[in-house]
Amino acid sequence: MEGQNSHLTCETQARDRIKLNVGGKLFETTVWTLLSAGPDSLLAALSARHQDNEDPIFIDRDPEIFTVLLYLLRTNRLPSTARRFSKQELTEEALYYGVESRFKLAILPPPLVGIDASLIETIRPASDGFPTAFTAGAGDGSVWIAHGGQISGYDLNLMHAGTIRTHLNSITSIRRVWPEVAAVGSNFAAGLHFYDFSSGRHIGSTHWTDSTDPRIYKAKVYSITDSSNSVFASFDCSHRENCILQIDKSTLKIASEIGRLPGNSTKTVVPRKLTFLAEPGIIIGSSVSSGAFGFSGYIRIWDPRSGVMVWETNEPGSGRSSRFGDSFADVDVEVEESTMFKVCSKSGDIGMADLRNLKDDPWIYLEEKNPSLRNMGGEENSVIHCYRKQVFVSRETGLHVWSRVAQSEENIEKRDFERWCYRRNYVDKVEDYKEKGMIRRMEGGGDRLFVSRERVEGLEVWESSDLSGAISVL
Repeated sequence: MEGQNSHLTCETQARDRIKLNVGGKLFETTVWTLLSAGPDSLLAALSARHQDNEDPIFIDRDPEIFTVLLYLLRTNRLPSTARRFSKQELTEEALYYGVESRFKLAILPPPLVGIDASLIETIRPASDGFPTAFTAGAGDGSVWIAHGGQISGYDLNLMHAGTIRTHLNSITSIRRVWPEVAAVGSNFAAGLHFYDFSSGRHIGSTHWTDSTDPRIYKAKVYSITDSSNSVFASFDCSHRENCILQIDKSTLKIASEIGRLPGNSTKTVVPRKLTFLAEPGIIIGSSVSSGAFGFSGYIRIWDPRSGVMVWETNEPGSGRSSRFGDSFADVDVEVEESTMFKVCSKSGDIGMADLRNLKDDPWIYLEEKNPSLRNMGGEENSVIHCYRKQVFVSRETGLHVWSRVAQSEENIEKRDFERWCYRRNYVDKVEDYKEKGMIRRMEGGGDRLFVSRERVEGLEVWESSDLSGAISVL
């Protein structure tokens, strides 16, 4: 009886094994491993064929790449040998076998940690390779790049997904407002325009007009943001009148006009940056101007439901008694924690303000803990970008990051704003960037940071390293 059970066990194990001949190379694995590819995959379908035929199943594909994919099915990660192949080659084979979803998960970058980030690729569109604007996919790290009047899309593998041509000669602002639709505007042409990337079609336009004021015509778009049901865009007319329009996503019609101002001075110029915060339901607009006497700018917050401005500051101006003359060079919002950051143009200091508790002078300035980074001075062309509770700041042509650090004291509440602690570190080293151009824009998407530079072709892609596998070298 014992011998019979042993025989049955061996027979069962034999039935569980399957042999494959891929491109002339023999593989042996288990049915369970092939079934893990998913019920709709080619490998799952092949696993049912071995029961009536003990001969290896022949597959006329590359055996070396199949080795990589088989390793992926067994371990849920890629082997070091994956670096021998391009993403395109691996993706094509994963698609053939029906394991593309597993492959996509495996090549996603690790969580973005600024102090451990490095430049992993520079995306260069085939024509007009100087990015004029770009918009990152918030969840997957894909990106759409405007170059001239064209938009080129790159998927989560950073592979080219297609290029469409718009009717504009130069796109200077772009926002992905649906998975396949972008809102685009230009400093050189009127209107906000919507393009379906999947079909390359122009699906609608919105223009700012006023039947009571004939001067409001041919208004150009300078910044775009969106919410779940609206698109917000700042418009500016040739005679310097400007406003923010709220546009209904379902109809592409204007729902309201917000913050109309005559743009005759730096305190009323069109907002160059817009951010929407869903939790309080507010729009934050800012603009910075430079001249012979330095930088000046403003930050304003509107409630789009009422169209009322609920807070503002001007620099130099209100709330700047202790740092008068050191206006910000750029400002950005950490959406996850309802926090606003600015970089000062002369000192290079970083100011932080709690959007839940704004007052006349709400700024708390971050203290430098790293001795090697103290007294570095300012940089008038600094760019600041908040992403994943980190604050990325350009200085000259380099890149720094301020990161939240763990508190030594216990029971510090999340909203105990004044006790938050940040520390600055280099993202890159001097020798890595000294020959590069000035950073003009940054945007986070997925676990990536995208960076464009002045008069430099291509869009830089920064990711954190992953020492455990081959993901970072693919």
